[in-house]
Amino acid sequence: MSTLSVPPFLTSPRQDAIDLYKAFKGFGCDSAAVVNILAHRDATQRALIQQEYKTMYTEELTSRLSSELTMLLWILDPAGRDATVLRQAFTGDAVDLRAATEVICSRTPSQIQTIKHIYHMRFGVQLEHDIHYHTSGDHQKLLLAYVGTLRHEGPEVDHHMVSKHVKDLYKAGEKRLGTDENTFIRIFSGCSWAHLAAVASSYDHTYGNKLEKAVKSETSGNFELALVTILRCAENPGKYFAKVLRKAMKGLGTNDMTLIRVVVTRCEIDMQYIKAEYHKKYKKPLRDAIHSETSGHYRTFLLALVGSSP
Repeated sequence: MSTLSVPPFLTSPRQDAIDLYKAFKGFGCDSAAVVNILAHRDATQRALIQQEYKTMYTEELTSRLSSELTMLLWILDPAGRDATVLRQAFTGDAVDLRAATEVICSRTPSQIQTIKHIYHMRFGVQLEHDIHYHTSGDHQKLLLAYVGTLRHEGPEVDHHMVSKHVKDLYKAGEKRLGTDENTFIRIFSGCSWAHLAAVASSYDHTYGNKLEKAVKSETSGNFELALVTILRCAENPGKYFAKVLRKAMKGLGTNDMTLIRVVVTRCEIDMQYIKAEYHKKYKKPLRDAIHSETSGHYRTFLLALVGSSP
């Protein structure tokens, strides 16, 4: 669900392309002009602008935006953004396994399949190759299983299997000395979000302890992060991303990369739900939080994507 309220083109895609070219010319970039155009165009409009820009100036608009991560991600389609975030997380100046884990473990099976296709088409390497090369241990096993499994995406739940998986997870974790990580990997990578949400609810009811708490006590590091991300997104994706945004803006300084990544990649997916969960949990509109933690064109752009409603 997009938060953008995009009016019909006040100018044509061709005129937008011309105006962007003018903004890029000379010393520096007229960021205000770029923001004013791109922040108020939806996916179809942005695609048309890119086509016109390439036709007129024989270069990709994305190459002009390569130094501005926020703009570069926004000009792409959702799967292209995710693929770009993942590639940068794996091959940037500093490998960011947290960002890679967040993106992979918070996407649906159909989204992951599209990301994998674009990743290979754009970067000439399989996503699985980069996961294998840059990760290790149980974290690696889980991510590879997660991107390689076509899970069911519907709301249907087999209650017999839910009961079985609740018992399997208890036996693999809290009931034994040590942890059977392979059982956690098998269930978390092989089951639908609806199924996992039902497992979490039943686990709490059966054993009087939250499954997430059990995961945290039985695992650690990036493996724990991946399991918790999958579980939280299975239960409530909007609430999960609200927490990620809160953490990015809490304390001294702002984690700009996380803030950009979440706002830009989710604004055309489920930003309305994220904003509602943020306001519900933190008693403050997400828009106000972003306004107080950012400045300049960066602030203007993010606020345009988040939208004006609470």
